[in-house]
Amino acid sequence: MIARRFVKTESRDWVTALREAYTDPALLLQDLGLTSADTGYEPAMTVKFDFRVPRAYARRMNPGRPNDPLLRQVLPHRAENTSAQGFNADPVGDLAAMHRPGLLKKYHGRALLLLTGACAVNCRYCFRREFPYQGLVGSPQLSAGLADIASDPSIREVILSGGDPLMLKDAPLSELLQRLESIPHLLRLRIHTRLPLVLPARVTPALLTALARTRLQTVLVMHVNHAQEIDEAVITASRALTEHRVTLLNQSVLLRGVNDDAAVLAALSEQLFVAGILPYYLHMLDRVSGAAHFEVEEKTAVALHQDLMGLLPGFLVPRLVREVAGAPYKMPLR
Repeated sequence: MIARRFVKTESRDWVTALREAYTDPALLLQDLGLTSADTGYEPAMTVKFDFRVPRAYARRMNPGRPNDPLLRQVLPHRAENTSAQGFNADPVGDLAAMHRPGLLKKYHGRALLLLTGACAVNCRYCFRREFPYQGLVGSPQLSAGLADIASDPSIREVILSGGDPLMLKDAPLSELLQRLESIPHLLRLRIHTRLPLVLPARVTPALLTALARTRLQTVLVMHVNHAQEIDEAVITASRALTEHRVTLLNQSVLLRGVNDDAAVLAALSEQLFVAGILPYYLHMLDRVSGAAHFEVEEKTAVALHQDLMGLLPGFLVPRLVREVAGAPYKMPLR
């Protein structure tokens, strides 16, 4: 892991810790004892897609290891500048599913609210890395989206997404939960987030209280791709969530050079369960522009998944799926 002399003491305040995140890839590489030549880092790639990595997450990286699986997920790489057939700016059809600004309706009984375009960490394979957030998130759009949900009794579940919805501070998030639970036909709340992983300090007492008090059954979907990402702070934060009536699931993305190995995936599932998180989906890469170097071929993915089934009990094997624009559900590959 990164030597202590290079790393600031992490603030207990998640907002302060977020401000202290790495925003210069060169500085992170310096602290890891690496160079651009070692890693393929390309500064020009941050022009289109910013770089940010919390120090709590960076501490889990191994110094001197160019292909560290955590570093590979976040470091701007020259390969992002290579165009590839079938890769585009909107690989899962979000824009076509936009019911109104900030509100997506893709699947029966569910609606997705885009609360922010911001994230605590910018993953280089993010399927929304080129998404046009401008004008799609904000108070007027949110109020209109909530009114739309309230007028549609077929909606049973609301999904909070972004960006990362936990980038909202506790007070506005608590207010939003209250507005959602006032809609009588809503039963469930789902939050898709990476913050409890990359910045465990985000799991504050106020957040836990708000989630515990809501009448809505709450599911928090994490995004963990490698067992190395889960340290004691992540386990503590995850267990606190489960103790406050939150169901924890995980969605991983199958990424070349990160987790495209059955033993690595098995170790991830085992460590997730230690933290109280149930493996849910293993996603094929969404084919967003700039991410082709992460893609694993489908036949390889199916073989890996079959091997995984031989290594784990069934409840620890995530479902292998691909999201197809316009499809009525995630498409299983096995």
